[in-house]
Amino acid sequence: MQVPLYQVKADFFRMLGHPVRIRVLELLQHGPVSVRDLLADIEIEPSSLSQQLAVLRRSGIVVSTREGSTVRYELAGTDVADLLRAARRILTELLTGQNQILAELQQADAAPHSLPAPR
Repeated sequence: MQVPLYQVKADFFRMLGHPVRIRVLELLQHGPVSVRDLLADIEIEPSSLSQQLAVLRRSGIVVSTREGSTVRYELAGTDVADLLRAARRILTELLTGQNQILAELQQADAAPHSLPAPR
Protein backbone atom coordinates (compact mmCIF):
# COMPACT_ATOMS: atom_id res chain seq x y z
CA MET A 1 0.00 0.00 0.00
CA GLN A 2 1.34 3.40 -1.00
CA VAL A 3 1.57 6.10 1.64
CA PRO A 4 -0.42 9.23 0.68
CA LEU A 5 1.64 12.28 -0.21
CA TYR A 6 0.09 14.33 2.60
CA GLN A 7 1.31 11.72 5.10
CA VAL A 8 4.83 11.85 3.66
CA LYS A 9 4.75 15.67 3.94
CA ALA A 10 3.49 15.47 7.53
CA ASP A 11 6.30 13.06 8.41
CA PHE A 12 8.82 15.42 6.80
CA PHE A 13 7.62 18.42 8.80
CA ARG A 14 7.49 16.30 11.96
CA MET A 15 11.13 15.36 11.36
CA LEU A 16 11.97 19.08 11.13
CA GLY A 17 9.96 19.80 14.27
CA HIS A 18 12.82 19.99 16.75
CA PRO A 19 14.52 23.26 17.72
CA VAL A 20 18.03 21.79 17.56
CA ARG A 21 17.45 20.41 14.08
CA ILE A 22 16.16 23.76 12.86
CA ARG A 23 19.15 25.54 14.42
CA VAL A 24 21.56 23.09 12.77
CA LEU A 25 19.92 23.66 9.39
CA GLU A 26 20.11 27.43 9.87
CA LEU A 27 23.82 27.19 10.62
CA LEU A 28 24.42 24.95 7.61
CA GLN A 29 22.76 27.39 5.19
CA HIS A 30 26.07 29.22 4.81
CA GLY A 31 28.16 26.16 4.01
CA PRO A 32 29.76 23.17 5.73
CA VAL A 33 30.25 23.39 9.50
CA SER A 34 32.29 21.13 11.75
CA VAL A 35 30.66 19.31 14.64
CA ARG A 36 32.93 21.25 17.00
CA ASP A 37 31.58 24.57 15.65
CA LEU A 38 27.99 23.33 15.79
CA LEU A 39 28.51 22.39 19.44
CA ALA A 40 29.93 25.83 20.20
CA ASP A 41 27.02 27.61 18.50
CA ILE A 42 24.19 25.46 19.82
CA GLU A 43 25.56 24.76 23.32
CA ILE A 44 24.07 21.31 23.93
CA GLU A 45 25.57 18.01 24.98
CA PRO A 46 27.57 16.28 22.26
CA SER A 47 25.37 13.17 22.50
CA SER A 48 22.22 15.26 21.94
CA LEU A 49 23.72 16.97 18.91
CA SER A 50 24.89 13.63 17.54
CA GLN A 51 21.37 12.24 17.88
CA GLN A 52 19.82 15.20 16.05
CA LEU A 53 22.46 15.10 13.31
CA ALA A 54 21.73 11.40 12.82
CA VAL A 55 18.03 12.14 12.27
CA LEU A 56 18.90 14.80 9.68
CA ARG A 57 21.45 12.53 8.00
CA ARG A 58 19.02 9.56 7.82
CA SER A 59 16.39 11.81 6.26
CA GLY A 60 18.88 12.81 3.54
CA ILE A 61 18.70 16.54 4.35
CA VAL A 62 22.33 16.76 5.44
CA VAL A 63 25.48 14.92 4.48
CA SER A 64 28.69 14.52 6.41
CA THR A 65 32.32 14.35 5.37
CA ARG A 66 35.33 13.42 7.44
CA GLU A 67 38.62 15.31 7.15
CA GLY A 68 41.05 13.61 9.50
CA SER A 69 39.43 13.78 12.92
CA THR A 70 37.05 16.57 11.88
CA VAL A 71 33.52 15.77 10.75
CA ARG A 72 31.74 18.46 8.75
CA TYR A 73 28.07 18.62 7.93
CA GLU A 74 26.40 20.43 5.07
CA LEU A 75 22.99 20.65 3.47
CA ALA A 76 22.41 18.00 0.83
CA GLY A 77 20.82 20.62 -1.45
CA THR A 78 19.61 24.20 -1.55
CA ASP A 79 15.90 23.41 -1.16
CA VAL A 80 16.10 23.22 2.63
CA ALA A 81 17.67 26.68 2.80
CA ASP A 82 14.84 27.92 0.55
CA LEU A 83 12.31 26.31 2.87
CA LEU A 84 13.85 28.00 5.92
CA ARG A 85 13.75 31.38 4.16
CA ALA A 86 10.10 30.80 3.21
CA ALA A 87 9.31 29.92 6.84
CA ARG A 88 10.99 33.14 7.97
CA ARG A 89 8.88 35.18 5.51
CA ILE A 90 5.67 33.46 6.65
CA LEU A 91 6.49 34.02 10.32
CA THR A 92 7.35 37.66 9.64
CA GLU A 93 3.96 38.18 7.99
CA LEU A 94 2.12 36.42 10.81
CA LEU A 95 3.92 38.35 13.52
CA THR A 96 3.46 41.64 11.69
CA GLY A 97 -0.28 41.01 11.58
CA GLN A 98 -0.29 40.17 15.29
CA ASN A 99 1.69 43.31 16.11
CA GLN A 100 -0.85 45.41 14.21
CA ILE A 101 -3.71 43.88 16.20
CA LEU A 102 -1.77 44.39 19.45
CA ALA A 103 -1.14 48.05 18.57
CA GLU A 104 -4.84 48.54 17.86
CA LEU A 105 -5.78 46.95 21.19
CA GLN A 106 -3.26 49.08 23.06
CA GLN A 107 -4.50 52.20 21.29
CA ALA A 108 -8.10 51.36 22.20
CA ASP A 109 -7.10 50.80 25.85
CA ALA A 110 -5.23 54.11 25.97
CA ALA A 111 -8.09 56.15 24.50
CA PRO A 112 -10.28 57.85 27.11
CA HIS A 113 -13.57 56.06 27.47
CA SER A 114 -16.64 58.19 27.38
CA LEU A 115 -18.89 57.08 30.18
CA PRO A 116 -22.47 58.20 30.43
CA ALA A 117 -23.04 61.03 32.92
CA PRO A 118 -24.37 59.85 36.28
CA ARG A 119 -28.04 60.66 36.97
